[in-house]
Amino acid sequence: MENCFKIEKEGHVAWLILNRPDKRNTMTWEFFAELVSQGRALDADPEVRAVILRAEGKMFTAGLDLVAASSLLGDGSAPYREGLRRKVFEFQEAMSAPEKCRKPVIAAVHGHCIGGGVDLISACDIRLATKDAVFSVRETRLGIVADGGTLQRLPRLIGHGRAAELALTGRDFTAEEALSMGFVTRLCEDREALLAEAKRLADEIANLPPLTVQGVKDTLVQARDNGVYPGLEYVAQKNAALIPNQDMLEAVAAFLEKRRPVFKGR
Repeated sequence: MENCFKIEKEGHVAWLILNRPDKRNTMTWEFFAELVSQGRALDADPEVRAVILRAEGKMFTAGLDLVAASSLLGDGSAPYREGLRRKVFEFQEAMSAPEKCRKPVIAAVHGHCIGGGVDLISACDIRLATKDAVFSVRETRLGIVADGGTLQRLPRLIGHGRAAELALTGRDFTAEEALSMGFVTRLCEDREALLAEAKRLADEIANLPPLTVQGVKDTLVQARDNGVYPGLEYVAQKNAALIPNQDMLEAVAAFLEKRRPVFKGR
């Protein structure tokens, strides 16, 4: 069976790597299933505090594998349509894997990031890209309503009007445009610089108290989906459950002793 991903670990940082370079990292049903399982494994790994999502080959991903998708074209019967609905749920579960992982996920994008690729990185916490990266909500041009999360997440990241333009036209947009919209937060000169910057940022996050970092991610998503006042109530309950903790005491002690803190997630 083909491995669509590979995992590399450096200290408390894990690299989740799209690994179908000869197929432009296109997404198959095996890809979706493996993405879910890898996301759960990284979430459960106590040594992992931050994840970088990157890709091998010339591009991040060309999106859905259209050959694999052609297997979904059925006879239009009720059983077929119910089966299709369930397949869409599987796809959505995979595209939501970065968001459901408690550890912060940084997307490092080079080359093209098309269709399902935009679904996937929209569910990441931070997005970085090379200056030559190109993005597209391509589904519209294929007669498909994007159903992997882009239409739900992208408007919250860049605003409704901009998201509507990109989704309704399906046009390519550049890394510079993505930066100006706030879709990506940093641009890097080339792929080497991109991976170095992603690692630097992941290390910075991984050196902070892990339970607090996970709490910040959880609270950001909860507030996004539920609003300000429910979010305030939620974070009050979150801190009531977390405070005090050993990492907090370590942070204070390290400050007083003028040394670097050592956080253990306790």
